[in-house]
Amino acid sequence: MESTILYLIPALGIFGLVVMAFKSAWVSKQPAGDANMVELASYIAEGAMAFLKAEWKILGIFAVVAAALLAWSGTLVETSSPVIAVSFLIGAVFSATAGYFGMNIATKANVRTTQAARTSLKDALKVAFTGGTVMGLGVAGLAVLGLGSLFLIFYKIYVESVVGASVNGVQMEKAIEVLAGFSLGAESIALFARVGGGIYTKAADVGADLVGKVEAGIPEDDARNPATIADNVGDNVGDVAGMGADLFGSYVATILATMVLGRELVAKDNFGGLSPILLPMLIAGLGIIFSIIGFALVRISDDKGNVQKALNLGNWASIIITTIASYFIVMWMMPEKMEFLRVDVLGNKPIITNTGVFLAILVGSIVGALMSIVTEYYTSMGKRPVMSIVRQSDTGAATNIIGGLSVGMESTLVPTLILASGIYFSFHFAGLYGVAIAAAGMMATTAMQLAIDAFGPIADNAGGIAEMSELPKEVRQRTDILDAVGNTTAATGKGFAIASAALTALALFAAFVGLAGIKSIDIYKANVLAGLFVGGMIPFIFSSLAIAAVGRAAMAMVQEVRRQFREIPGIMERTAKPEYDKCVAISTQASLREMMLPGAIALITPIIVGFAFGPEVLGGLLAGVTVSGVLMGMFQNNAGGAWDNAKKSFEAGVEINGKMEYKGSEAHKASVTGDTVGDPFKDTSGPSMNILIKLMSIVALIIAPHIAVNKVPHKAELTPNVTIEQTFLAYENKER
Repeated sequence: MESTILYLIPALGIFGLVVMAFKSAWVSKQPAGDANMVELASYIAEGAMAFLKAEWKILGIFAVVAAALLAWSGTLVETSSPVIAVSFLIGAVFSATAGYFGMNIATKANVRTTQAARTSLKDALKVAFTGGTVMGLGVAGLAVLGLGSLFLIFYKIYVESVVGASVNGVQMEKAIEVLAGFSLGAESIALFARVGGGIYTKAADVGADLVGKVEAGIPEDDARNPATIADNVGDNVGDVAGMGADLFGSYVATILATMVLGRELVAKDNFGGLSPILLPMLIAGLGIIFSIIGFALVRISDDKGNVQKALNLGNWASIIITTIASYFIVMWMMPEKMEFLRVDVLGNKPIITNTGVFLAILVGSIVGALMSIVTEYYTSMGKRPVMSIVRQSDTGAATNIIGGLSVGMESTLVPTLILASGIYFSFHFAGLYGVAIAAAGMMATTAMQLAIDAFGPIADNAGGIAEMSELPKEVRQRTDILDAVGNTTAATGKGFAIASAALTALALFAAFVGLAGIKSIDIYKANVLAGLFVGGMIPFIFSSLAIAAVGRAAMAMVQEVRRQFREIPGIMERTAKPEYDKCVAISTQASLREMMLPGAIALITPIIVGFAFGPEVLGGLLAGVTVSGVLMGMFQNNAGGAWDNAKKSFEAGVEINGKMEYKGSEAHKASVTGDTVGDPFKDTSGPSMNILIKLMSIVALIIAPHIAVNKVPHKAELTPNVTIEQTFLAYENKER
């Protein structure tokens, strides 16, 4: 029976990629507009691809060096294998490919969305959202195909080929470690892509806003602004390619964490004891199908249709169908009762039920839904938080910034309580495996979540092309409706991602504790407490580096735009064309240069701490990073999203103190300044937090066998004719 599931999982990934190909072909067949629109879109596509190629060259060198080190380390301990280097490279390539899929379709869908908006909002939504579904299916399909295929191959190599090897033995640990290498490759590329892309897009955006909108008084995407092409390129390399690699890494890490903890369960099932390991991959694969069903529900009837409501309908449908289906899958695959191999810190050996596993999945779905609802509230136009920033803009940029900071900090309260409740109840129902499977259930509809998220940057680009092409006003109004909703969905997607990252990091943390052979993290020890504080600091210094990088690149961008306005006569009169390539070059060089140090911190810190101070201090470091990173991510994502939609409220027209305020007013200029501050929050450092905490946990998981102490024996290492219980009891007595 397990063989059928082993082959079904990668088949589901292939199915998702096939559907993606059909949707991509449909988008490509849509009309792209007039020659001017096509030319502008080609500038954006060429700039995005040039950046991606330059980034790949650097990351290619990093990947080869890292793979060589992993291959060497895989020869040092029995539970490791040099093959981890191969899986690392596959994960890196798949992560980069996921980003490419999204960026490639986004640079086609943007101009086609603009052309569709000349007809109706309904048609524009269909093109933009279909472009988003291509990215969602590409990420989910590649993740399921990669994990499913690697597990199938290495399970056959390491487990079935060894006579007497068991699900929880050394050979299975090698198979799981290979998957950890795949996840490490995915998350490493994701971090660099997200940080590099985020620096690129926000440097261009800030430069374009400060000189174009505030100083020159021209619209955001006016073709006279030299930074406008770089700004639109940035939407693709940061919000699309970077986001695609980001969600790919999150998706893989979540499934991996559940599989690692699943190997700790003794399951007498019809799948050779593999049901706890196979379950998260199967749910993820079926989640692709359920997301495709949700795609069909995202539509409006006319220009008066509610775009946000249409997206919510598709999202909720896919979540509900996935949750219901999970019940039947769990009851079919898993035995009524399962026992953990290891005792917990209280000396008990937990027993969980298949009902408890399903309830943990249900908890994960509820947590994900509630996080999206709360984030939507804090970042939506017309809601109290955004309106409070709008009102404070009336008295200047300073009060606008104070208001945005306040909203961002306040927005951590309810999500943290939701997350804490989710951790408590998922653990209550199914132990640490429950925490992991809750995150896996939450991430099962990643294809839908990413489709909703990706359509926003496509709509943003479509509005930019409409502005630069000087199309009729109603075209920009339609794309602005999509863009405003896209800002909210982007914020909710980031809230969803940080919640799943917290649950995944906890699961990875638990797996690390088991592999490292430690029973607990004792903060009464001075060195562990020191590690906790250092870990809590890392998200702050990481954010500082990312935001400062945006600031430096933005200064160079501002100076270049000012130079062109000053030295190239005729730009403002439209008799001369700006030098767009100079601004594109500034963003490209800055992002590639500045992404290295933040990435190095995430990769190297766990290695230094683990080998220098031991696994318990490293555990304290991971705990600090996780808590601090989750809160920083929530704060920055929500503050940035609220600032952005406060600015868009003025562009749509908003009432303050009994009078209407519009674009160009003093209050609007104050909101532009606030949005400029929020840009690196929500698109550079904020969304990088979820990658940071997972990447550090994965690095710790991979080095765990090398720094392990008092390692608990594996099932494959048990003495003949001695039961599992007797061996583990002897081990516990020895430890006491």
